[in-house]
Amino acid sequence: MDRPTVKQVDGRRSLVPMVAVVVLLGCADSMTGTYLVLFASEEAGLSPLRTGVFMSAVALGGLVFSALFGRAFDRSPGRRWTAIAAGAGAIGFGLLPGVSDFAVLILLALSLLGVSGAGYPQVFALADVRFIGRFKQRAAPLLRSGWSLAWAIGPLLGAWVLATSGYDGLFRASAVALLLTVAAVFVVPRPGPRPDVPPGGKPAADGSVGRSAIVLLAASMMLVHTAMFAGSVALPLFVTDELHRSGSAVGVLFSACAVVEIVAALALVWLLPRLHRRLLILIGIGLFVVYFLLIVPAQGLVLLLIGQLARGTAIAVIGTAGIQHFQAVLAPASGAGAALFSNSATAGSLVSGVLAGGLIELAGTRVTLAVCGGLALLAAVAFCGAVRLPGGRDTG
Repeated sequence: MDRPTVKQVDGRRSLVPMVAVVVLLGCADSMTGTYLVLFASEEAGLSPLRTGVFMSAVALGGLVFSALFGRAFDRSPGRRWTAIAAGAGAIGFGLLPGVSDFAVLILLALSLLGVSGAGYPQVFALADVRFIGRFKQRAAPLLRSGWSLAWAIGPLLGAWVLATSGYDGLFRASAVALLLTVAAVFVVPRPGPRPDVPPGGKPAADGSVGRSAIVLLAASMMLVHTAMFAGSVALPLFVTDELHRSGSAVGVLFSACAVVEIVAALALVWLLPRLHRRLLILIGIGLFVVYFLLIVPAQGLVLLLIGQLARGTAIAVIGTAGIQHFQAVLAPASGAGAALFSNSATAGSLVSGVLAGGLIELAGTRVTLAVCGGLALLAAVAFCGAVRLPGGRDTG
């Protein structure tokens, strides 16, 4: 189905369907991801503990299948891995309506819903072999901006579907979006043969790649994503409880961040070929430190709104340059690189919920946000340490 062709197809023919793939995938993810906790609690009637276990099982399934699919892609690059991930998610969400048994929910989370979590890194693994040269560097931020756009409109679309059709309609809409993703994947021209891998061979990371450098790189991304996700948990409570503002103010802040993220991702189309990825990633992590420095002493919404400029830019930079850096360091194993970056972020999200909840209960939201700033600073230190070790640098 996905035998490589000798003829190299112009990468620009792939860009439009690949952007369609990432937007559809992002819409499906954001529509359901925003309301999955409420479904587990309100519709399935799970206790808070079981709801947390269910959400952790979805993340754990994504971790495992992202790693497995990354290795499979490197052995046999092709469109089918993205299609399988999206198709499995469509089946999973199609089965989810009406399910309330805890064991069945966990089974779905660890299997079909977990497989769907491999879709995002697979898109970037496919882009790494589908595009070449500077066009590859420009394509990645365009794909990231498509993902950001999907997360800007997906929760609103999900809220409308939920209000009109309930959870059954919401999950079926997500399943339809994932089926459309499968169709869009096979519009992308087949990738040509990889010049760095002999026919039937298996790409492996260059022998100069150091294990310590990889561990530090992964740790830096886990730390910065822990700061980002824990900060997202603390911010709404900080706005409503500490600053005594309405919930609509929280929506304004998150919407502003999404808009900045889209603009920053589009700006990276011009910046990525001109600046080194290591510098861009450090700038992105540094902007997270700046963000927390701005909002921790805030007494009103002005500093919080200014902070969204830093936060949105940081998310776009780290999400785009970060995944490319991992792929470059582990080249030619682009699937493993994309999966490692994605799993580092997922690991951060797993840690962040417990960390944020515990800190807020013990010390309040302002201290929690300050700790998040400290985690971002540690991420910068870990990243600097990684690029100084053998194998921690890329050639971008």
